[in-house]
Amino acid sequence: MTHKRATITSIAKHLKLDVSTVSRVLNGLAKKYRISEKTVELVTNTAKELNYTPNKIAKSLRLKKTFTIGLIVPDISNPWFAEIALRIEKESRKKGYNVFLCNSSDDLAIEIDSINLLSEWKVDGVIMVPIGLEYNHLLNFYNSKIPLVLIDRFFKNVEIPYVSTNDYSGAFDAIEHLIENGHENIACIQGVIGTSSNTQRVEGYEDALKKHHINVNKEYIFGDNFNFENGYLQTKKIIKNLNKTNITAIFSTSNQITLGALKAMKEENINIPDDISIISFDEHNYSDLLYIPISTVTHFDDNLGKKAIELLFNQINNKTIEQDNILLPTHLTKRKSVKNRLQEVTK
Repeated sequence: MTHKRATITSIAKHLKLDVSTVSRVLNGLAKKYRISEKTVELVTNTAKELNYTPNKIAKSLRLKKTFTIGLIVPDISNPWFAEIALRIEKESRKKGYNVFLCNSSDDLAIEIDSINLLSEWKVDGVIMVPIGLEYNHLLNFYNSKIPLVLIDRFFKNVEIPYVSTNDYSGAFDAIEHLIENGHENIACIQGVIGTSSNTQRVEGYEDALKKHHINVNKEYIFGDNFNFENGYLQTKKIIKNLNKTNITAIFSTSNQITLGALKAMKEENINIPDDISIISFDEHNYSDLLYIPISTVTHFDDNLGKKAIELLFNQINNKTIEQDNILLPTHLTKRKSVKNRLQEVTK
């Protein structure tokens, strides 16, 4: 017996107990069926001695659950999405679930393939960061009664539960901080156009300028991707035209854009913040370790993963969702990458 995989039947035979008794103990139902503590201890210890592991396939068939969820992110190499994946995996494991991770590479076709694949795998639910340009395939998936929660990015007026952060207010606060320090010609390096996160951040940028009666110059909005290359190329363009534009500050809409911008400024011998100031959306562990610590808008919150899992499992367990659209607050951390130009005026 020690050479074979222990089963509920073999344990019952070994202990001369009913299979149903052993099954109830190992499935946590001993209290419900008033099984004695002595029997529970005996069954539990024997299961450990025989290295018993539950047959998940049999359990899945019995409960009509696979105890797996799908997670789709646009770019797992981006620390922001990697952090989301880690939190989701941690919270899922607490509930006895495994996670299938799919990387959509910010490609709509891959996103659709990933959704179809997870559906074929019969996952119990899906959490995803959508690319954010189209949503009909997501509505079809959600309407097929497979639990779905969007995280970070979402669609306005589309009835799919989501958890995100208030990117608009985060961007607004960042631009106000620049304006309070005397900056009016502020460049914005944006991410993927049409995504909810980019739309909110650009709107926050524009509305903060309008509030302070500063003209919104569309030529000061650069780029079309949240990646490193976009930050690098657009910053090169900004630096090349500094004398024409009089830009004194850059608002970067992601940490990867910021890294690209920093490389470009280093290559062009641009001094931060004396030559140009920079403030970034997305906190990262390098932000306060650079030779010039970067001012950032922090929008990661431990609750992001927890809330997404909570919304998903409410659907999985057919519980009523009291609040299915959640926006968490952001936080502005002021460091040394923003120059106070008002001090120059008073000197």
